[in-house]
Amino acid sequence: MAQDPQYARWLDQIAATGGCAHPVHLSGSTTTLDGVTGEILHHYDTRTEPGERLLIRCRNRRATVCAPCSRLHAGDTYHLVRAGLLGGKNVPATVRNRPRLFITLTAPSFGPVHRAGERCRPRRDRGRCEHGHPVGCGAVHATTDPFVGQPLCADCYDYPAHVLWHAHAGKLWDRFVIGVRRQLASSASLVQSRFAQHARLSFARVAEYQKRAAVHVHAVVRLDGPNGPDDEPPTWGTAELLIDAVRASARRVLVRTLRSPAVGELDLRWGAQIDARPLRTDGLGPDDDAVAAYVAKYVTKGASETGAGTDCRLTAWDDIEAARVSDHVRILIRTCWRLGGLPEYAPLRLRTWAHTLGYRGHILTKSRAYSTTYAALRAERAEHQGHCEGDIPGTATEAHWRYVGSGHTRGAALLAAGVAEDIATNREIAREEREAPR
Repeated sequence: MAQDPQYARWLDQIAATGGCAHPVHLSGSTTTLDGVTGEILHHYDTRTEPGERLLIRCRNRRATVCAPCSRLHAGDTYHLVRAGLLGGKNVPATVRNRPRLFITLTAPSFGPVHRAGERCRPRRDRGRCEHGHPVGCGAVHATTDPFVGQPLCADCYDYPAHVLWHAHAGKLWDRFVIGVRRQLASSASLVQSRFAQHARLSFARVAEYQKRAAVHVHAVVRLDGPNGPDDEPPTWGTAELLIDAVRASARRVLVRTLRSPAVGELDLRWGAQIDARPLRTDGLGPDDDAVAAYVAKYVTKGASETGAGTDCRLTAWDDIEAARVSDHVRILIRTCWRLGGLPEYAPLRLRTWAHTLGYRGHILTKSRAYSTTYAALRAERAEHQGHCEGDIPGTATEAHWRYVGSGHTRGAALLAAGVAEDIATNREIAREEREAPR
């Protein structure tokens, strides 16, 4: 590669992707024309590029798949969440004075599991379950102990309920949000159907796998006026009222599964552990920047990194046996595969999402009025970098592109790793300079 006459251009392409580990290869052309005369103002064709192709970022959010793109995605998430807390990106700064909460909703218990910290599950009687396993554990597990999160008895653990709870977690969240709105309307003596005329609930949430391989949800919730961030909330809209509405809705929300001869009909709820903390501008609540960084950190984690699944979809039963996961997670994947073969659970697509243990929601979702979007952030970055020549007013663009491959050769992979390392080092140096005392 270094001896290739087009080596410099090849290196420029790799640098333009930020050292992406698995870039997408495109072939084609783009022509920018004058909208009136039809004159060609600019023409780009990959036939002049090395290998006659253009490299673009894979944009994978998982750090285990592509660290450079994951780092960029985390940065976008940080600014997306922070704008909804403090303003910016077309969001007024007045949102920092609104009722705002950082909430955590957990999955219910599907059976006792080993815990880290103090004594795990101490019991005076040395009883055993019906399968002959101890019902207690007096050990003190470190957080890195592989036993943490594993069930005390796999035969007692309710694996079907665990998988089906994951498959319905998105519906649970939707009903939770509806319940919060209804509770707020009831507390303010409003007709529920007219709540939208007085206030609006905005949020951004992220899903995280716990040690027991169950998803729980962190979310930033904000109360606005009826037109979103540009409107002040009603006078009755306080953080205390919002906390009460969150707790009441989380306790009441219920989703029933379809009846199955194999499993029956299950009532799915949120777990008993519900946390709702106000975010304050006077320093008495969690720091806004810290909350944004906390949410951004979790969007880069894949199922394999947290030990709760794999980052690649499984297409056959043999893939389950070959996966590098704990016994607990392997049983969850097997349960997904078995339940996914039942006709009553076909709409849940459990086999398609077996690698994430049945959870099929986006890792991060937000309401429309919470803040900016990923698309807007990427467009702003492209404009800043001067990559928006085709957006000149009064012009027309003709583009013809096709996918021709992905990934790197071994030599290109070494170059990409070097570029990514240089960028990471430069960012660390810049961060240290910003934090250094003046």
